[in-house]
Amino acid sequence: MNFATRLAVSSLESSNSETLFDWAGKTKRMEEINTRMGAPGFWDNQESAQATMNQLKQINASLKPLQELMTGADDLGVMLEFAEEAGGEEMVGEIQQTVASLSEKFGEVELQAMLSAPEDASSAYIAVQSGEGGTDAQDFAEMLLRMYQRWAERRGFSTELLETSPAEEAGIHSATLAIRGPYVYGLLKGETGNHRLIRMSPFDAAHRRQTSFAAVDVTPELDDSYSVEINWEEDIREDIFRAGGAGGQKVNKTDSAIRLTHLASNTVVQCQNERSQHQNRALARKMMIAKLYQIEMDRRENELAAKRGQKSRIGFGGGTIRSYVLHPEAYCKDNRSEYKTSHPETALDGDLDAWIDAYLRWAMTQSKS
Repeated sequence: MNFATRLAVSSLESSNSETLFDWAGKTKRMEEINTRMGAPGFWDNQESAQATMNQLKQINASLKPLQELMTGADDLGVMLEFAEEAGGEEMVGEIQQTVASLSEKFGEVELQAMLSAPEDASSAYIAVQSGEGGTDAQDFAEMLLRMYQRWAERRGFSTELLETSPAEEAGIHSATLAIRGPYVYGLLKGETGNHRLIRMSPFDAAHRRQTSFAAVDVTPELDDSYSVEINWEEDIREDIFRAGGAGGQKVNKTDSAIRLTHLASNTVVQCQNERSQHQNRALARKMMIAKLYQIEMDRRENELAAKRGQKSRIGFGGGTIRSYVLHPEAYCKDNRSEYKTSHPETALDGDLDAWIDAYLRWAMTQSKS
């Protein structure tokens, strides 16, 4: 067996995956949840019960790949012992293939281990807003909305378009999308910020090159275990309006859409997806809690960054985090991690996993420096 194969095997064996990824702690947490679910009256509070079920799904989602990794490492150890005893060089190719597969699996589990903040395991709200660039920017905002919808589809996550404001000629002024699944927020939190598109404008009669911008904001969809102090009567202004746009005739029959404004911070959320005013209000309140929680987390993170002498995290409406260049050359580049490819259309079609991986690994190095 060659040196490269032995080195790869040694790396996997020395990682001590069970301890590194808190197998015991997650297993214990899963047992506690199962015990709680079996207790009388568990389903009396449907919202609380659903939040507990979501926690169980999140833990299962993290344990499954870890179990596969541990089982694969055990199998690899048996293969290695057999090969050494038999002295069979013919097994080297199979072992190398197994090592490569386990190394890839280890990378996936390692990436998930980076998502250690409690809110990382949550689903997420994705707000997209067109910026400078006129119709091109509005079209770009719709392209980004589709990008996240396609990413969710690739991952097997569910999506719900909570509100959208169509533009006059093409695209959208703004939209809010809920993506629901384990660790959606942790995976997408690095998407917050300004995105830039450079292309030959399809809306310009002279077909000139156009630079346009759209902003993305990602906030966690929080369950009842998170709380934010809000006086809904004094701190929040509520506006009720008739939903418009692509909702169809049913959505336009009643004044059911809700817009909430947090007066102190001028934070605005709105929901028009549900036909019931009550349902829209309840969901808008959840969105407001998530927004204010995120603002507080960002404030604390920026304070820590300042103490370490680092720049504050690039946020919604701040600097450009990623450029999608379609002309004169084709590339897509993340301004933080410096990750770059020559296929911007791949990213715009929702194949974002490499970008997410690059950002999270960059963010981890920033937190350690």
